[in-house]
Amino acid sequence: MAKSIHHTFFFAHSPEVVWEYLTNAELIGQWLMKNNFQPILGYDFTFNAKPIPSMDLDGIFYCKVLEIVPFKKLCYSWKGGPGEGKITLNTIVTWKLEEKDGGVQLDLKQSGFGQLEHVTVFAAMTGGWLKNVQKINDLINAAKS
Repeated sequence: MAKSIHHTFFFAHSPEVVWEYLTNAELIGQWLMKNNFQPILGYDFTFNAKPIPSMDLDGIFYCKVLEIVPFKKLCYSWKGGPGEGKITLNTIVTWKLEEKDGGVQLDLKQSGFGQLEHVTVFAAMTGGWLKNVQKINDLINAAKS
């Protein structure tokens, strides 16, 4: 019973501008979470949030850059759990950018939700991605004004 989150967004901006918000650690921190991301193949990094005990997550997400094609595709693992090295969530996040209609179409897929205990995490992340990715557009527009 594998489940995936899939969202498509459109930004009236160039792929290069949107890419910067997906690959610059400081900018990622403005719309998603604190992190130490670097756009380097094989790079291990973490996202850091407040613990979410109700979802059995300690707030530290362990990630690794799996694929990077500048301005077109970014893929990384996304793992988390209750702490002490225990991983109960093991997913893959893939971003694809495609120039379209004077802007960029951004496709997001997070795959690997298969266990019954992930139902709550899946639901929270589905809505969370919608809310957080909208912040990218808001931040770009604010920076341009």
